[in-house]
Amino acid sequence: MAVRKEISAYHGVYFVTLTCCRWISLFEIGNAYKAVYKWFDCLKGAGHFILGYVIMPNHLHALLAFRHTQGKTINYIVGNGKRFMAYEIVSRLKAKHQNDLLEKLASMVNLTEQRRGKLHEVFEPSFDWKECESIEFIEQKLSYIHENPCVGRWNLAKEPANYLHSSAKFYCQNEQGIYPVTSYSDLDDVDLTKPWPPPQGLLVRDCEENLNRLSLRSVPETGDTARK
Repeated sequence: MAVRKEISAYHGVYFVTLTCCRWISLFEIGNAYKAVYKWFDCLKGAGHFILGYVIMPNHLHALLAFRHTQGKTINYIVGNGKRFMAYEIVSRLKAKHQNDLLEKLASMVNLTEQRRGKLHEVFEPSFDWKECESIEFIEQKLSYIHENPCVGRWNLAKEPANYLHSSAKFYCQNEQGIYPVTSYSDLDDVDLTKPWPPPQGLLVRDCEENLNRLSLRSVPETGDTARK
């Protein structure tokens, strides 16, 4: 059995995987890919970096570089992102009248979480992560991310760069895809241990307030854990 361990660090490069509840293809069914991009926007607004990603129908792989988070653990930031995306996914499912699926997600909320006000189980309670401490490991994870749509049962694209919701086009063809990312080589001149003074402080504050506000609506989650 895997041991769950929270990310207690305040900076660093991490490979993170978020999985939809029971591996249901919620991103695809709800056409909720934009929810991930909105979260990425908030991370960028706080001075962090999106180095690579792939959004599969039922899970997300992301390679993220966190500047010093100034008191908020990376685990907290990822957990808050899950809550924000869960709210967006539920909203899209409601708009698509996916009532049976919404009832199924509601039935998966345990009694303790129900008493805390949680209405839908959108993601698996824990998320997987690996700290990336070398260029070789970063490149290994990027390769894994980009090959994901082309292997196994998915067969979503013949070539990694052809899959829309991925950073493969940037790394394979030197051309930004649907969402712009930062090359890991650009981090050579960045000191992730130092807090980032944003030129537009309100952007960070407003984004965090928006995430917190949405976190309290429809799909609140508590006790987020990470699995290393």
